[in-house]
Amino acid sequence: MGGWAAGMGTTSRDTGQGTLGYGLGMARVTIFGAGAMGTAMAIHAARRGADTALWANPRDSRVLEILMKDRKHPAIPAHLPESLPVFGPDDLAKAAEGIEIAVLAANSAGMRSLAQMVSSVANDAAQVVSVAKGLEEDTFLRMSEVIGQEIPQTPAVSIGGPCLASELAQELPTSVVWAAHEESTARAAGAAFETPAYQLFYTDDLIGTEYCSVIKNVAAIGMGLLDGLGMAMAENFKNAKAALFTKAMDEVATLVVALGGRSETALGLAGLGDCLVTGLGGRNRLYGELVGAGRHPRATLEDMQSRGLTVEGYDSSLDVQKLMTEQGLDLPYHSAVYRVIVEGDDPRSLLEVLC
Repeated sequence: MGGWAAGMGTTSRDTGQGTLGYGLGMARVTIFGAGAMGTAMAIHAARRGADTALWANPRDSRVLEILMKDRKHPAIPAHLPESLPVFGPDDLAKAAEGIEIAVLAANSAGMRSLAQMVSSVANDAAQVVSVAKGLEEDTFLRMSEVIGQEIPQTPAVSIGGPCLASELAQELPTSVVWAAHEESTARAAGAAFETPAYQLFYTDDLIGTEYCSVIKNVAAIGMGLLDGLGMAMAENFKNAKAALFTKAMDEVATLVVALGGRSETALGLAGLGDCLVTGLGGRNRLYGELVGAGRHPRATLEDMQSRGLTVEGYDSSLDVQKLMTEQGLDLPYHSAVYRVIVEGDDPRSLLEVLC
């Protein structure tokens, strides 16, 4: 397909096939992980009509009590549907009874441990879906590769594209990419989640989709750096920001293609779309803004982490630097962001990318 959706994959409407896989209310879905995104996915699936359960792993102990008492996640404006049961760490088997779709809702650092915890029950599922974005530290494996090692019998699906948990939970319009090695795998799992407000595009470019989710955080930090620099210098830098965003997207496509993905994926929802929403707001952009305004990169990172604000883009900048070096690529924008936040260069050096 061409046009604006060329890099997104296909929807059931594009193929004329209607909703495939599980029908409304037929799928048995367990969301493993009660963070903001896991809770939002559980709210959405239950509201959609799927037989859904939300399981809180041991790392979710802070929010489990609130979920049980108030039927609400502190970071999500919507309450849990009455039909959605919440299970604690000791009730894993009960939460997974009759499971057909397993959704692993952890960040990249916690994906392997979560997959190990649920491997005994997730092997019974038809598909395992990952909401995590990033690479595993040390191994540099993508999330589907981590899942493949821990839950080898079940095909993995990764979600990419712009999706804020709070907006998904509120049924605000959202379009995302569901990717798997076989598009039919992604489509079968996605049918239990697709609604007019949560539009799914399906693709077999799993590699490109997952690498886009790594790179987009670095691009967002750079956008924040310009915002902070503008505040410090009493300038807007809107022209420069637009030009650098364009440069960033060109570099995202270059790296994704070098790593085995497709350029249309980088320039579609998984790449451009996710970069845009992350660059408009969120923790990574905020981190960049604070550093751009003059705060020390490492001290700012530690301060945000102490307040429970994970800045994935810092580690992602290390990953991107390693990947581009291995591929022999020169990516000036991403290199400049790396030098500012890791090596301590002046944030104004980011403007030199345009020279």
